[in-house]
Amino acid sequence: MEDQKIVELYWNRDETAIAETKAKYGNYCFSIAQNILHNQQDAEEALNDTYLGAWNAIPPHHPLNLGTFIGKITRRLSLNIYRSKTAEKRGGGQIAVSLDELDECIADEKSLRDSLDDQVIADCIDEFLSDLKESERRVFVCRYWYFDSIEDIASRFRYSESKVKMMLKRSRDRLREHLLKEGVVV
Repeated sequence: MEDQKIVELYWNRDETAIAETKAKYGNYCFSIAQNILHNQQDAEEALNDTYLGAWNAIPPHHPLNLGTFIGKITRRLSLNIYRSKTAEKRGGGQIAVSLDELDECIADEKSLRDSLDDQVIADCIDEFLSDLKESERRVFVCRYWYFDSIEDIASRFRYSESKVKMMLKRSRDRLREHLLKEGVVV
């Protein structure tokens, strides 16, 4: 079923919207949750919460790209579960490593909120990503959006791990420069 028809089902409060969403995007969302949580039960919990989140968000939202919309909900919920599960034992895992790598580019949450609106920051990062070569953008998104490991990225794109690390390092350096140029406190 096409995305707009599924969105119409949500707007009409037809419960088949959830079944259609699950059929079309269930595997995609599960892979996002699994990459973040590395636990099948937690990933399934995030997936169930995703469908509830979509039910509650549509309406009022009317997403043009349902896959992206659902993926963002899954990612946010999975990160929340991850944070709650690791609140007492920080460190370890690809999420912590990935976020630590980005620390040098982006200031802490409090100072970002104090200095700029979140949408301005998102627009700035979108602009940065659009200027990257496609191969660099794909590697960057795999690492920092989907939290894929260096090994998985290298295997997927048939690069050496050292090449992936260097691509990410250079991209982070350019992101930092771009954010500074745009006035984002780093």
